[in-house]
Amino acid sequence: MPGFQLGEAIPPDTAHAVSVSLPTWKANIGYEEGQDWVIGRLTTGYPRFFIHKSIQSFASDIVAEFGSEGSKAFLFPARQIASRCVSFVESIAPPEIAASLDTVHLVLDTSKPTSETLASLSPSISAVFCSPEGFPYLKQYWQHTGDGVSSRRAEFCHGLFRDGLLRRDDGVPTAVPSGPKPCKGPRRYQRLDSGMPTPSPNKLSPERAAGLGPDVQETSLFLEERFGRNLDVSFVEPAKSAIKRRIAGALRTDRELTAAPPPEGEMASNSRGVVNLREHDIYLFPCGMSAIFNFHRALLGARGSMKSINLGFPYVDTLKILQKFGPGCVFYGHSSEADLDHLETRLEAGERFLALFCEFPGNPLLTCPNLARIRQLADRHDFAVVVDETIGTFANINVLPFADVVVSSLTKIFSGDCNVMGGSAIVNPNSRYYAALREFARTGFEPDTYWPEDVMFMERNSRDFVSRIDRVNANAEAICGVFRDSPLIKSLFYPKFNESRPNYEACKLPGGGYGGLVSVVFHSREQAIVFYDAVDTAKGPSLGTNFTLTSPYVILAYYQELDWAASFGADPDMIRISVGLEETDNIVSVFKTALKAAEDSGGSHQE
Repeated sequence: MPGFQLGEAIPPDTAHAVSVSLPTWKANIGYEEGQDWVIGRLTTGYPRFFIHKSIQSFASDIVAEFGSEGSKAFLFPARQIASRCVSFVESIAPPEIAASLDTVHLVLDTSKPTSETLASLSPSISAVFCSPEGFPYLKQYWQHTGDGVSSRRAEFCHGLFRDGLLRRDDGVPTAVPSGPKPCKGPRRYQRLDSGMPTPSPNKLSPERAAGLGPDVQETSLFLEERFGRNLDVSFVEPAKSAIKRRIAGALRTDRELTAAPPPEGEMASNSRGVVNLREHDIYLFPCGMSAIFNFHRALLGARGSMKSINLGFPYVDTLKILQKFGPGCVFYGHSSEADLDHLETRLEAGERFLALFCEFPGNPLLTCPNLARIRQLADRHDFAVVVDETIGTFANINVLPFADVVVSSLTKIFSGDCNVMGGSAIVNPNSRYYAALREFARTGFEPDTYWPEDVMFMERNSRDFVSRIDRVNANAEAICGVFRDSPLIKSLFYPKFNESRPNYEACKLPGGGYGGLVSVVFHSREQAIVFYDAVDTAKGPSLGTNFTLTSPYVILAYYQELDWAASFGADPDMIRISVGLEETDNIVSVFKTALKAAEDSGGSHQE
């Protein structure tokens, strides 16, 4: 795994990889500054920050067909999402940029012979066009909300588009090739070995085939072979069910996916401590930020327009969502008892809030708020509690009893393979807002934005989720031991060793550990640079991968706000390590070697 070249996909040779190699400190700076020697080498990137090349290619073809010269397009899975994007840009952009916006919505052209599989997938794409000057405004919506189209959906629908099988939903069809067109669709739709369950190929029934002419029969069978063979939709709903039950801590086996209904009563014996939790209380989204964004939207819809509270130094886009969508938020960046004291004073004085959002633990400082006290304040002063458990993971901790909504990025350790995005949200059935949130979700959420192929990959990847956690926990503690013994380290951040450990212990499961994320600060920047350049791990964005992944996280997340981040304890030279499944002795040796290189450098570094 280590030894990647600049810009190479992580994992290598993976069409839908979630990370990208930035192997030197200088490369991370170059990435943030948009330097050509870095940007020009990127084959991919983290999907909300780097628009996947399959999406770029599809967007270019849509612009060529429907857009004006020089325009750009952002792709979304549903018309309502595209409309929200337009409304957001209109609210923040200059009038001339807002005036440049246009949309086109593409759906399956059912007037042409299509397969049952395609019809049941309901493939759709909504494009928002803008001028080049409008690109940064639309990119904000894409990045913050996570509601952009997934690369697999784009790739699949691009194949349909090229074959003339998508039309504008106003009845204007897309261009149809004038003659026979060779099959240029994704190769995985043309082979049996896709890494997913392999049911019998879909075939036309004899009755249906008899009623079709030979040309239509041939076309329909071709579509089955090309687009439907490895994406049997009969497996999608069972896959969603399995994912939800794993999230609930109710599905503890690695059993193969089947279309049979799950065992009766399985959900009641979950690890969440909520016996009335049901599968329909768990929602799946295309990525973790989409879960946060949409439940912030749900709370505004269910409770009315009020400011939220962001407690603790947050993942960058969570704070941006609360600041930019709705009436804003109050930010407490230290997640401390003093912060809660100040908040309590405001609440006692009569201020009212929509919800408190926090991470448990936080990223990258790994501090844990006092959820018991937060729950008491919320009950007394009527605000919702939304907890992001991505870093702690529900195999280590249980925060649902303290929360109204628990969100998580499934992209991380739940998947582990770093090749698919996903997010989840659990609505606590005992929450006072339960009925209102469920009703908003029923009417206000777009159905099926989580593309079926992404669902299938996520289900497969997560089958061994629980069994992976123990190794990750053990490796992280071993690496902490290396850092704690090193005189080069000024600060170590890990839930087991932070001052907020009692808050973590209050939510820790009996068999749980302290997670796979570790952050360190060296005594000097020069030492940090030498260490980072020398450490023989994968190096790039994201976390929770099955392999160890190292990143100068604060630089990547807050390069334009380094002083602000530092004021809350996030040192600009911090290095964050997402610990993987390597043999413990081997990964410890890797970090000892890199520390030795930093020590031998004498604390000086020449770029």
